[in-house]
Amino acid sequence: MEDYKQTLILLISTPLYAILIGGEMILSSIHNKKLYTVKDTLTNVYLSALNFSLEILIRAFCIGFLAFFFQYKFIQIENKILYWSLLLIFEDFIFYIIHRVDHYCRLFWAVHVTHHSSEKFNLSTGFRSSVFQPLYRFVYFIPLALLGFKPLDILFMYSATQIYGILIHTQYIKKLGFLEYFMATPSHHRVHHASNTIFLDKNMGMIFIIWDKLFGTFASEDDLKNEEIKFGLTKNLERPNHPIEVVFHEWISIAQDFKKDIPFTTKLKYLFMPPGWSHDGSRKTSKQLREELQEVKE
Repeated sequence: MEDYKQTLILLISTPLYAILIGGEMILSSIHNKKLYTVKDTLTNVYLSALNFSLEILIRAFCIGFLAFFFQYKFIQIENKILYWSLLLIFEDFIFYIIHRVDHYCRLFWAVHVTHHSSEKFNLSTGFRSSVFQPLYRFVYFIPLALLGFKPLDILFMYSATQIYGILIHTQYIKKLGFLEYFMATPSHHRVHHASNTIFLDKNMGMIFIIWDKLFGTFASEDDLKNEEIKFGLTKNLERPNHPIEVVFHEWISIAQDFKKDIPFTTKLKYLFMPPGWSHDGSRKTSKQLREELQEVKE
């Protein structure tokens, strides 16, 4: 009955995205910034369509799953302002956890890597979705249901905050003054999408940047000295817009690692250790790359 909220989000966000992305395309063309390409933008739309279709297919199951835990809620928040404020804060913290796991466990990185696979950074990049994330994201929301938040409200809040999460994918907005202290801003999110070593796995908050500052994953654009931000992966795809490769390239890489003549327990590490981990040192994790960079500087 309350699913009209999702419809309302679509009615508000769709024209907003169209206007802002169209405007950014025009500005990019006028200023010759080359922020957009047709192939890259179409790939973003394609990945978003796959993600959205999957969301719709399993939506009823997600609601039922969370409803099962909601019946065992151990508190009930009566004050509406407090209810929605806490839901925003708690859900954003859970998003931070999801995002951090996606970056630090290769199994989940194989899903999330699609979002980082573009060498472009513009408003349409926000739609370059982690296609299969809907298959497991709802599990993280169990604590919210137990805390007395309704399943439909949980899903509504996630969709609502995604609007902001998409809008910070831009190079046209620089610093936002005092908001930089506690909000995730375009400046902070440019860091997140950068492939420069010092910026790997940084700034994973969607609405608030306070989680990154609390848990040691924060970096500022100003930390990059005498070097331009490079967007994309540490090793970019040869065919970043191929409809199959862009979704499955990391899974293919994992399968190749599983073929190596190594103990099965070591093979499992290629699945659950951070991206870049290797048993023979032939590849490096983001942490190892930063440590090497620090040694060079010293």
